Amino acid sequence: MHVPDGFIDLPVSVATGAIAAAAVAVSLRGARRELGEGGAAAGAVGSAGSGASVGSVGTVGSMGERTAPLAGLVAAFIFAVQMLNFPVAAGTSGHLLGGALAAILVGPYTGVLCVSVVLLMQGVLFADGGLTALGVNITDMAVVTTVVAYAVFRGLLKLTPRRRRSVTVASFVAALVSVPAAAVAFTAIYALGGTAHVSLGKVFTAMVGVHLLIGIGEAAITALTVGAVVAVRPDLVHGARGLTRTLEIRTATVAAPATPGPAAPGAAPATAPATAEAAPARADEAPGAAPEVAADEAGAPTTGAGAGAGAARPGAAAGEAPGADAAAPVAAAHTARRSTRRVWAVGVAAAVLCAGVVSFYASASPDGLEKVAHDNGIDKKTEDHAAKDSPLADYGVKDITDARLSGGLAGVIGVGATLAVGSGLFVVVRRRSSRKAAAASPAAISAATASPAATATPSGHDSETA
Repeated sequence: MHVPDGFIDLPVSVATGAIAAAAVAVSLRGARRELGEGGAAAGAVGSAGSGASVGSVGTVGSMGERTAPLAGLVAAFIFAVQMLNFPVAAGTSGHLLGGALAAILVGPYTGVLCVSVVLLMQGVLFADGGLTALGVNITDMAVVTTVVAYAVFRGLLKLTPRRRRSVTVASFVAALVSVPAAAVAFTAIYALGGTAHVSLGKVFTAMVGVHLLIGIGEAAITALTVGAVVAVRPDLVHGARGLTRTLEIRTATVAAPATPGPAAPGAAPATAPATAEAAPARADEAPGAAPEVAADEAGAPTTGAGAGAGAARPGAAAGEAPGADAAAPVAAAHTARRSTRRVWAVGVAAAVLCAGVVSFYASASPDGLEKVAHDNGIDKKTEDHAAKDSPLADYGVKDITDARLSGGLAGVIGVGATLAVGSGLFVVVRRRSSRKAAAASPAAISAATASPAATATPSGHDSETA
């Protein structure tokens, strides 16, 4: 559905360019929250729970650190799969738009940026989609598809059980709806600024009809991809948040060993009182006993790490075992921050395979918009692309005569370029979000330290241990 130069007149192209620029600006602000919300949550838990030591580990559900590299990978994957045109009718093909896939995997704001990066790389490097029509393409293919798909997706999740299968089904329906929605949006844009005099009824019927069929292919690709990631790493899927609980750190006071020295005849050894979360300590309990470990609904261990800072923690009791559970926050953080290297490697390999090998077997028929434009005369005033002499124009490397090698190499170059530009963008957005969180964290830590609940110890604790 890449709109070329000449389909839409200059005033409407400028207006859609302004809409696209505003949408990208809003998405940059929203992406900071989507890419940084995990780190902010972790810092809050760290300051409220076991002091600065836990917050510095980087900890519970650090989703931002995992989403930022995944977002660049999603952009590269969408670029690769868009090269795989599939037949939908006699003489017509379709390809993935990607708005639904990006929104569900990395969030709606980040999803708009992902598809926008893909459209920019296609227009500049491959002469696919007009440069003056870039605003039209971003508005139609990035904004409309992402917003519609994510709205449908969230609405369906509210009506279905919170299960992984529900995420996959909702992904299918959301992607299916997003494609004809983009066709309707194009018809509206064409009604405002179309350069050819064509019956809008015919344009609407043809566009929606063929893109309903393309939507089935989009839905299948989106559901398969989302389902595969959810099955392996649901923590990486933005739309699957809430299926499992995040790791929590609970505080628990451990029993302190009896202090050496003479005791009164017949006196029982003194012990430290336990909090409400821990069972009362017995007199014969081993000194330095490990804190209570609970399990949450997702099966992940929830470690009693409140005394993780030991004696260094503000308000620690005199008889508390210093550092008895200091390793607990580190273990929790290691569990929460699972490596994304395997997902990254598999995703890059899949994108390179699609663009470099499978794309050679894609359908050569014109896509839905090209077919409708040719049949209805919309393409009468099509203009030559400004980048038509690009070395990668039309997805082939210039001066390489072998079609398979030329197309495959162009696809691999496109994947690499999209991955580099997308990853660079999201790393910058993530760092800006991290700097904001770091600027706010000292105030949060000070407030938590000054709070009576954060520093209070059980009454009589010190006198008993003494």
